[in-house]
Amino acid sequence: MEGELPVVIYLAGGCFWGVEAFMSQIPGVVETCVGYANGTTENPTYEEVCTGSTGHAETVEICYNPDAVSLDSILKAYFAIIDPVSVNRQGEDTGSQYRTGVYYVRQEDVPTASKVFGEIQKKYTQLLATELRPLKYFSAAEEYHQKYLEKNPNGYCHIDMSLLDGLEFDE
Repeated sequence: MEGELPVVIYLAGGCFWGVEAFMSQIPGVVETCVGYANGTTENPTYEEVCTGSTGHAETVEICYNPDAVSLDSILKAYFAIIDPVSVNRQGEDTGSQYRTGVYYVRQEDVPTASKVFGEIQKKYTQLLATELRPLKYFSAAEEYHQKYLEKNPNGYCHIDMSLLDGLEFDE
């Protein structure tokens, strides 16, 4: 993996503010960026995405050092904070922009992601609603959305940040 650091994976898990805040605290995650993924338009605005007409999901770009944290660990942390069987809803947020998904850019990530999806599926009788697809498009969200909960510590978040304490990130 030398020369390829950091590695990137894209995670959609409802409102991107909480997903970004949670994932940025994982040791080995070196950078995050919230934005809009896998829709039908280029450079959508938040207002356009909220109409549901662009097909984008609120998504977090996760740049991580695979020598410090594995994709397996990142995906298990992700599944700890979402409801993977909920369709177009996480917490109080509803709409297609709040769907869940793992969007990859490296084909070599598919076996690991598929393995984790299989492990998670065993915990549910319903089929997972979480997408596992290649990233087709990502556009960074407006600046006021970046690190939102860091700038607004009392801002809305559907994610229980204390879940981070119970997770292990060793290879």
